[in-house]
Amino acid sequence: MTIAIVTDSTSDLTPELCAQHGIVSVPLYVLFDGRMHKDGIDITPPELFAGLKAGKKTPSTSQPSPAEFAAVYTKALESADQVLSIHISGQLSGTVGSARLAAQDFEGKVTVLDTGSVSMGLGMRALRAAELSKAGKSMPEILAELERIAREADIRFMVDTLDFLKINGRIGGAQALLGGLLNIKPILVVRKGRVETGGRVRGHKKAVQDLVDYTRKYVTSHGGARLTFLSTVGGEDYVQEVRAGLDGLDFLDLGNHSIGAVVATHAGPGTMGVTLEPL
Repeated sequence: MTIAIVTDSTSDLTPELCAQHGIVSVPLYVLFDGRMHKDGIDITPPELFAGLKAGKKTPSTSQPSPAEFAAVYTKALESADQVLSIHISGQLSGTVGSARLAAQDFEGKVTVLDTGSVSMGLGMRALRAAELSKAGKSMPEILAELERIAREADIRFMVDTLDFLKINGRIGGAQALLGGLLNIKPILVVRKGRVETGGRVRGHKKAVQDLVDYTRKYVTSHGGARLTFLSTVGGEDYVQEVRAGLDGLDFLDLGNHSIGAVVATHAGPGTMGVTLEPL
């Protein structure tokens, strides 16, 4: 019984990683400068932020259609017995709804999972599913393992400003941080599928230290962990600072990842985060 893994572009998995693990990623869309762009194909975050700096209107995003998912599922089922379709939180995007509508036409061969996460919180789940599928695990076994991970997985990040989350309506419980003091850096988490406040500190050095302290505590308490490091344009140096603070800590390092255009539209430049999973 072979199981194909499908995800969406908010997983922030590179084409190379998807190809390496046999994952198919369905792109979301960014409406910017009067055109609809496919995430990761027609537009990159540097292009997006350069346009904003030049005075262009703030972009918006939209999900793939059920027809687009149906086409992917049809092709996947040519060589697989089942499809596991793993997606961004339904509270952040309508993507999982489109996937579920498409899945209805495949007589139980397509299972759709709302991870309640985003970016590499989603991407790491897709990678794990691909590993388990390759190891010959059944659909119930894969779903049970992903459920275990979901109970303890975490994503913690800092943004330079909450303006982008506010404009695009994805601010969730972090609304309370609006109108804060000068140079306050919001610390955010994704909890129960929503962006929530994880705290706030003054200045980027304290924000970096927050991520370092939190990550050390997580890895120690879990006896190890799988980690990825995320950033948008302007956040790359923060990744190196966090990594330096984790020197000597034993964890499975899944690398640095650039946040794609759709997620970057909501997070803004200067964002940096850590995603954490139990082993």
